[in-house]
Amino acid sequence: MNISKPKILCVDDEPVNLKLLEAMLVPRGYDVLKADNGKEALEKINEQNIDLVLLDVMMPEMNGFDVCRKIKEDEAHVNVPVVMITALRSKEDRIKGIEAGAEDFISKPFDQTEVLARIKMLLKIKELNDRLNQAYSKITAITSFGRKLINSFDPLNYDFMSDIDHIVSRIIRDKEDITEKPQIVLVHFPEGRKDIWFMFEAASDGFARKEFEFDFDFDSCISEGFDKKIVFFNGPELDKTEFYPIVKKMESLGLSVNNIVSYLSSNFCIAALNYGRKVTKYDASVLESFVMQSLFLKSLSSQVKETDDAFAYTVHALARAAEVNDEDTGNHILRVGEYCGLISEHLGMPEKFIKIIRLQALMHDVGKIHIPPEILKKPGKLTQEEFELVKQHPLHGAKILGDHVRLAMAKEITLSHHERWDGGGYPYRLKGDQIPFTGRIINIADIYDALRNKRVYKPAFDHETTFRIITEGDGRTMPEHFDPQVLKAFKDTALRMEEIYETLKG
Repeated sequence: MNISKPKILCVDDEPVNLKLLEAMLVPRGYDVLKADNGKEALEKINEQNIDLVLLDVMMPEMNGFDVCRKIKEDEAHVNVPVVMITALRSKEDRIKGIEAGAEDFISKPFDQTEVLARIKMLLKIKELNDRLNQAYSKITAITSFGRKLINSFDPLNYDFMSDIDHIVSRIIRDKEDITEKPQIVLVHFPEGRKDIWFMFEAASDGFARKEFEFDFDFDSCISEGFDKKIVFFNGPELDKTEFYPIVKKMESLGLSVNNIVSYLSSNFCIAALNYGRKVTKYDASVLESFVMQSLFLKSLSSQVKETDDAFAYTVHALARAAEVNDEDTGNHILRVGEYCGLISEHLGMPEKFIKIIRLQALMHDVGKIHIPPEILKKPGKLTQEEFELVKQHPLHGAKILGDHVRLAMAKEITLSHHERWDGGGYPYRLKGDQIPFTGRIINIADIYDALRNKRVYKPAFDHETTFRIITEGDGRTMPEHFDPQVLKAFKDTALRMEEIYETLKG
């Protein structure tokens, strides 16, 4: 398995001592770096990831005490064990070494067995300290990741693939840390009847992602009892586990697997390959934490979207119910919603506003449910009493919609869609800015569509005639009935409104 060897920096001004240490350490699997003075030692420890320093005390220019002190003053190297090899045996010299930050002392001439035992023990302590620091760093990263996810979470526009990219960016190797993180990350999830596979590979600017074919029956593998959710294996263990068939399949695609940490389930799998060290349960826990946060938000997003779809369906159903006793208007409510969205977009309204008004404008006439059918379908002119009844439908609609926050705009639209800019509308004869902005938008949209449609009391007008009536007036409908800003938006978008009418006609 291609795991990096512990690096030991040996510092001594006597070449024979350096050769002796090298001959002792290299056969035991250590990577040995040598320096014959303090300055060179400090340069090498700043250039490479050193795991332990064997440091001679008696050196010219900069002695071992000064070198040790310089090492320990650097936050990046404070956990690197320093073992002082010295012929000095006095209590004062040992205290001086402890004050400089040395972890241990070995007296010259040294015993080879003792040196190797102390090195092994100090490296184990360093490994545990490093794991502790890494755990703290990873906990901080997980917390930060979760906070960013929650702060930016928009359930209706949630993109699971973007979330996966964020996870990979957190765990994949980068040029600053080539040993602690994986080189390759594989992601699998079903999309309809297709199994989607992505490979993420460490690159100089982050990672490269590509979709690839991986013909492996994960469902059967999981159904046979391998749904352990989270697993980790190092090289020698891989061929002894039920994960081995997956590894062999990966290797057939040219992916050499030294070690692996993976989250496995029937609807999502992620595998991190080839850390530059042994993987542990802590790596597995970190990966699982990232994955569980994202799967939770994915599930929450799906539930919110289902609820939102049900809400939209209910809006459409209620709007259709309001038309049942009205004259035949076809797709009137759908067109009015589209007109409102178009005008709002032209006026520079936020995307959220546009989305809401496009849907909730459909309920502008819901109060007509309370108007007697014979009045709504009357072929002749309404009497004053009948017209007064019709003028109550905005109030009826407001009562039907109630005070729920999700229907606040619909209620506002229902109450104000017959108000006029000059104050001649109903039910409250509001004037100018007293009329809610949504009411001013739907007023012109509703009138445009009413003029385009055939009614029992009027023929259908073409687009040019309708445009002229709204912008120039015909006595019954006049330009001063409309908010000038909204009227201008209507003029600018009139051709697109005609397209909407023709598309949704019928």
